[in-house]
Amino acid sequence: MIHFLAIGNMLRLNLPLELLAQQKLQTSTMFGLVVAAILFGLLLIFFFVFARYFGLWIQSQLTRADISFLDLLGMTFRKVNTRAIVRSKIMATQAGLVDPELTSGALEAHYLAGGNVQQVIRALIAAKKAKTISLTFREATAIDLAGRDVLEAVKTSVYPKVIDCPPRGSSKPSLDAVAKDGIQLKVKARVTVRANLQQLIGGATEETIIARVGEGIVSAIGSAASHKAVLENPDVISKAVLAKRLDSQTAFEIVSIDIADIDVGANIGARLQADQAEADTQVARARAEGRRAAAVAEEQENQAKIQQSKAQVVLAQAAVPVAMAEAFRSGNLNVLDYYKLQNVNADTEMRRSLALSATEAAEAREPSST
Repeated sequence: MIHFLAIGNMLRLNLPLELLAQQKLQTSTMFGLVVAAILFGLLLIFFFVFARYFGLWIQSQLTRADISFLDLLGMTFRKVNTRAIVRSKIMATQAGLVDPELTSGALEAHYLAGGNVQQVIRALIAAKKAKTISLTFREATAIDLAGRDVLEAVKTSVYPKVIDCPPRGSSKPSLDAVAKDGIQLKVKARVTVRANLQQLIGGATEETIIARVGEGIVSAIGSAASHKAVLENPDVISKAVLAKRLDSQTAFEIVSIDIADIDVGANIGARLQADQAEADTQVARARAEGRRAAAVAEEQENQAKIQQSKAQVVLAQAAVPVAMAEAFRSGNLNVLDYYKLQNVNADTEMRRSLALSATEAAEAREPSST
């Protein structure tokens, strides 16, 4: 009896040990599944990253561009267009561009600064193939960041550009200048320029070239003694303009200035002389009108003086009867003297009337005789 009880107690003690073993087995199984899931996820991520950058990495390795897998991954985190950087580096390597500053990091920095990486590389390749243009990676990136088309600048430096002066669409179809003889000339010019890459940053643009060339043409024609000399030899204008070095401090180098068309305009000198003569006539008329007005004013003043004198005569005549009455009262004048005075006045009036009648008769006979 005691033996059976001991066996029962032993069975009851072994039962929790089996449960603990099962729990440990389940825990280890779950841990293994979690680790497997994590490893599988990491494997998927690695496979995705590898599949995404494998093509670019293989291209860079085969072309000796030397862009590592970690660099490609870092470009993604830095939000850089990996395809543009890799292709630009491959183009630079295959073209044989040797510049210590031309690295993948420099390309990334230029991309992050807002520059056009592929345009810069194309410009450097074009400059290298031209063999006559000196352009570094630093200069190319500076030109690109300044807002200029660096590839177009290299093309303009290799293949010169023609600028019309005045430009097309301008308010005036030609440049108007007047020679010393007063004849107006209408000129159209074409300026051939080549880009100056060293002056492209901070240099003046096409508008300045057009303005300077126009000023030089007008000055050259204005210094000519006769318009016939300019018509006979138009290259005088080109030589005079080129001698002034109008392309200084500009982004271009003037190759040549060609006179495309030159026409004779109006006779500005004769027109100015006619205008001056008309102005002189107006001045003379004004002065004559002033003198006439002064004469009329003087005549009116004389008329006023005459009327004033007449008024004084009337006053004096009015004083005569008063004086005669006073002379009668004082006894200085008698009746006989008074009648003598009247006879004298009557005789004077008669003689005056006879003289007037004779004058009128003579004037009447002169027209009839003629």
